[in-house]
Amino acid sequence: MALFKKRTVGKPGEWYYCLEHKKVEEGPECPAQNRFGPYPSREAAQHAMDTARERNLEWDTDPKWHDEDKGKGESGPSGA
Repeated sequence: MALFKKRTVGKPGEWYYCLEHKKVEEGPECPAQNRFGPYPSREAAQHAMDTARERNLEWDTDPKWHDEDKGKGESGPSGA
């Protein structure tokens, strides 16, 4: 007996964007690794790639996530 049931049909009103097929789908039609969502509306799912692009830009420019400058000017493990 399986511990988890695989849901084969989605709930009405759950919208996803399939990265493999580049289409909006109601309910999870494709595997989770190939989709973004759920979104509250078809329109929101249609803009999934724009939303992801905007979030990536925010994260790329967030100073809290950029620590590569930390430690510059300090001596490395060799002590030189």
